[in-house]
Amino acid sequence: MFSNLYRRFNQRRLKDPNYAFLFEPSPMNEVVCIDCETDSLNPKKAQLLSLGAVRIQGNRVLISQKLELFVKPATRIDAASIKVHGLRHCDVANGLEPEEAVLIFLDFIGSRQLVGYYLEFDIAIINKYLKPILGITLPNAQLEVSGLYYQDKLKRLRQDMALPHIDLRFDTIMYDLGLPIQGKHNAFNDALMTALMYVKLKNISSSRSHATPHCH
Repeated sequence: MFSNLYRRFNQRRLKDPNYAFLFEPSPMNEVVCIDCETDSLNPKKAQLLSLGAVRIQGNRVLISQKLELFVKPATRIDAASIKVHGLRHCDVANGLEPEEAVLIFLDFIGSRQLVGYYLEFDIAIINKYLKPILGITLPNAQLEVSGLYYQDKLKRLRQDMALPHIDLRFDTIMYDLGLPIQGKHNAFNDALMTALMYVKLKNISSSRSHATPHCH
């Protein structure tokens, strides 16, 4: 009930009716996996450097329907953060303005559910730029893939077993699910790998099948 009230309140704050499509019902059996790269892990201070996204329809990861955007930061990238995201200032100096990137991102995701790994951080980053432009936060339904993985691991345990520590690191989940690491970590590759996690976990949940998902 509260979520419905907030959604209506959020919709009333929309400044531009051209983006009313964000509040429409999600297309049947479609989601979008997303990932952001930033120069800080503090969402209040972080600058958006790149956005990656890929659509999923049913069990198909649609590589042909992908988004990869680079964003020009307002200040130079801290050298220490380059070791994490691998983006140098010269890589993003000719990127989009963050507000432009966010609007392109909205056109790509539409009203689809968003899937991500530690998605809360990515949503906070996008909302930081989105709210001043359109007056809203992302209204899309959201699904955390590490939560799906955690629930799947719990289902495999006997009821009399003690609750274990479950390693939720990105590469650990990929390895445990038998999925390939897709090159270096960047926004698009991480979105793609998250998509593979999601499809694999959905297959396991629905049929207990361990077939590896495929890209199209």
